[in-house]
Amino acid sequence: MKIDIKKIQQEKPIQELIEFGIINLNKPPHITSFGVVDRIRKILDLKVTGVLPIALGRACKLCEYFMHHDKEYVGKFRVHSEISEDDLKKEMEGFVGKIMQKPPVKSAVKRVLRPRTVNKFELINKDGKIVEFHSDVEAGTYIRKLISDLGEKEIVGGAHMIELKRIRAGIFKQDKMHTLEEVSDAFRLWKEKADESKLREIIVPAEIISEILPSYQIKEDNLVHILNGISIKKQDFIEQPKEDLFAVFLKDRFIGIYEKHGEDEEAKAKFVLN
Repeated sequence: MKIDIKKIQQEKPIQELIEFGIINLNKPPHITSFGVVDRIRKILDLKVTGVLPIALGRACKLCEYFMHHDKEYVGKFRVHSEISEDDLKKEMEGFVGKIMQKPPVKSAVKRVLRPRTVNKFELINKDGKIVEFHSDVEAGTYIRKLISDLGEKEIVGGAHMIELKRIRAGIFKQDKMHTLEEVSDAFRLWKEKADESKLREIIVPAEIISEILPSYQIKEDNLVHILNGISIKKQDFIEQPKEDLFAVFLKDRFIGIYEKHGEDEEAKAKFVLN
């Protein structure tokens, strides 16, 4: 059974949508990620986290599933030496596929080589030493370091990033982003004029997790006990889960994230929404 996200977005009580939703935000270049989060927190008076997308309220518990997916960027970098467009394209192609990358000096993680997958690293346009590019990478890949590593190639002779914009984070894309001003105006319209239409357009129900994780339906028989955190047994499922990690629903109602354990394949809760 496919979860009807549009139906949930239109019919779910607006306060519940705010407390368990996602905003696909167009992050302004002059504000830090923490600054954006703080502004959204003040607008909605909620606990929020993440940037593009920003998780609201209890949806924060799902951040690891939303954020740990491939990301796309467009940007510009400057090469330090003269190099032909064809030669530069060839060097960039060498960074597509499995690479080893060490996080930059100013990073929050240990600086050790880590395997990363680069799905795309393409030259869009070259104007002198200024290069526009498009990249599609595994989450956790540092684009600035990718450019720096490219610059270490002798033929390139150095390179540094001068502009970067993320256009996709997992299932969230640029064409459906909203500005801070749009969020603020929509919230004010709801509070001052009881018009929730704009806010509904902006907030994506966190049930959209069903487009990231495999989803399975349960019977209603043991719902009360399941919401109290007990494991879900085989007989509770309408269809037996094939994967080890999955989302559980009762029709369009999100129950939680579960993981199978043991020979009896009981599903234990990682997160239950109750």
